[in-house]
Amino acid sequence: MLGLLSIIAIGFFLGMRHATDPDHVIAVTTIVSQQRKTGRAALIGAMWGVGHTLTILAVGTAIILFNLVIPVRLGLGMELSVGFMLILLGVWNLYVFFRGIPGTQPPAVGEVVHSHPHQHHGQVHEHPHTHAGAGHSHSHQHAPIASLDHRLGRFGAYQLLRPLAVGIVHGLAGSAAVALLILASIRNTHWAVAYLLVFGIGTIAGMMLITMSIASTFRAVGNRFTGFGQRLGMASGLVSLGFGLFLAYQICIVQGLFSAHPQWTPR
Repeated sequence: MLGLLSIIAIGFFLGMRHATDPDHVIAVTTIVSQQRKTGRAALIGAMWGVGHTLTILAVGTAIILFNLVIPVRLGLGMELSVGFMLILLGVWNLYVFFRGIPGTQPPAVGEVVHSHPHQHHGQVHEHPHTHAGAGHSHSHQHAPIASLDHRLGRFGAYQLLRPLAVGIVHGLAGSAAVALLILASIRNTHWAVAYLLVFGIGTIAGMMLITMSIASTFRAVGNRFTGFGQRLGMASGLVSLGFGLFLAYQICIVQGLFSAHPQWTPR
C-alpha cells in the first residue's frame, strides 16, 4: 500500500510540475491573455489538462502495455507539432493586437474615432468606433476578434475546444518521455497506467493554477494601466512565436528531422 501511495503522490506532484514547462505556459498564456475572469481561466486550464491527459493516457498506455517503440522521425514530428502550434498561437495573438490598433480605417467627415476595452463572450478586447453627432456606432468587422472567433465565440463549446486541442498536441510531444520514465521505474503495468492517470490529474490541477494566476495578473495590470493588458497580450504572442520558431529550428536543423540520420531523445 505504501508503494501505491508513493506512486500516487509522486505522479500528482510531477504532473503539477510538468504543467510549468515553458512551452506549456507560453501556449496557455496566448489563450488566456484576453481572459479576465479567473473562473473561466481555470476552466481553460482544466480543458488544456484534459486534452494533455487524454493523449498521455492513450499513447503512454499503448507504449506500456504493448512495448511500442516510436520511430525517431515520428517522435520528432510529434514534437515539431508543438512548435507549429506555438507559431500559430503567436501569430494569432499578434493579429488580434494589431487589428485592435485605432486608426486603421479613416473616419467620415464629422465623425470622431476613439476606442475603449470591453468584453465579448468572456474575452476582453478593444476596437475603434465612431461618434457622429448624437449617434454612436461601431463595427465588429474591425474588432480584434478574428473572423473565426467572431462567428463561433458565442458558443461555449468553441471556447473550450481550443485549449483542449492545444493540450492534445502537447500530450503528443510528451507522452513518449513520460511512458519511458514509468517503464524504467514501475514494473507493474496496472500501477504504471494508474501513475499515468494520476500524473494527468496533477497536470490538470497545475494548469488550472497557472491560468488563474495569468488571468489575475492581466486583470490587475489592465485595471491599473489602460491598454497595458493588450500590450501584455502582444508580448505573449511574440514570445510564443519566437519559442515556436526556436523549437522548429532545433528539431528540423539541430536534430536533423529531414536528414539521413535524425537524432531524438524523448524528454
